[in-house]
This record gives sequence, C-alpha cells and structure tokens, in this order.
Amino acid sequence: MEGRPREEQELVLRAQRGDERAYEELVRAHQEIAFRVAYLITRNAADAEEASQDGFVKAWRALGRFRTAEPLRPWLLRIVANESRNRRRSAGRREHLAIRAVASPGEAAPSPEEAAVGSDERRRLLAALDELPDQARLVLACRYLLGLSEDETASALGVRRGTVKSRSARALARLREGYGPRA
Repeated sequence: MEGRPREEQELVLRAQRGDERAYEELVRAHQEIAFRVAYLITRNAADAEEASQDGFVKAWRALGRFRTAEPLRPWLLRIVANESRNRRRSAGRREHLAIRAVASPGEAAPSPEEAAVGSDERRRLLAALDELPDQARLVLACRYLLGLSEDETASALGVRRGTVKSRSARALARLREGYGPRA
C-alpha cells in the first residue's frame, strides 16, 4: 500500500479482521473531512452529520470488499458522498452553502476593517459559488475548499480524473464570470 502510512495500513487490516477499535481509529482520522464532504453535498449540518455517520456504517459493512492496495480516504469519501447525495435527493433540500473560515492558530487577528472587507468578499465568493450547478460547485469545493487532490476528488465524486480537470476548468471560468470585479 504505497503512499499510505504504515499505521493506517495496519488499522485497515485489523478492521477487516473485525477489530472495531481499529475501525474507530480510522473513523476518527477521517470524520472531519467526511463531514465536510457531506456538508458540501447536503448543505445542511444535521443531514451532513447523519450522512457521514451512515456512510461510515456502510463502509464498515463493506470493509471486506475494500482493496487494501488502494488509499482508504477516497474510498470512504465516495461512500459518504453517495450517502449524502441520496439524503439530499430524498429530502429535496436546497439551502445556502455556508463555510466557516477559521484562522490558523498563531495568525495575527485582522483589523476590524480587514475583517469586514474579508467577510464581504467571502460572502460574495460563496454566493457566486452557490450559483454554480451542483457538479461544478462540488468539484471546486472538493479541490479548493477541502484541499482534495484530483484523484481524491475523482474518487469521492465517482468520476474520472479527466472529468475533474475539465469540470474544474469550466467551473472556474463560470465562477470568474459570476464573481467578477467588485463594483
């Protein structure tokens, strides 16, 4: 399992043999990113929490079919993303996208003026992002808001890497049009 931490590899193998504690450690390591992916799809914190939990339960049940030569994170995120899409479709919800911007520890606090401008710019950008079609919004959110690689994004969204590249390029062009220069 090249490219994966040895500890994760061992946890996966133990979990595949039925070790619930090993699986709990894997869940802890990936639950934040899973929630964030689910939130981007469901656009609702409660639904995202349920979708990510249900996704981890389904992943536990399917762990025997997981190919240990593959990275775990994209596989888990694909399951969570599918569960989130199912939840969103069945609920029919369409709420506004809200992403918390958290300053890194150790950074100086911005001045009130900078904070106000930054907040306004963030709202404008998120509003423009929210106007994109779901496929475009999701690919940009995975790549740039969650920091997933092209391969991880492709796996999480169930598409090919080339599709991620082309959707990203088109979505960025549309985002530039929607965001545009500040008036």
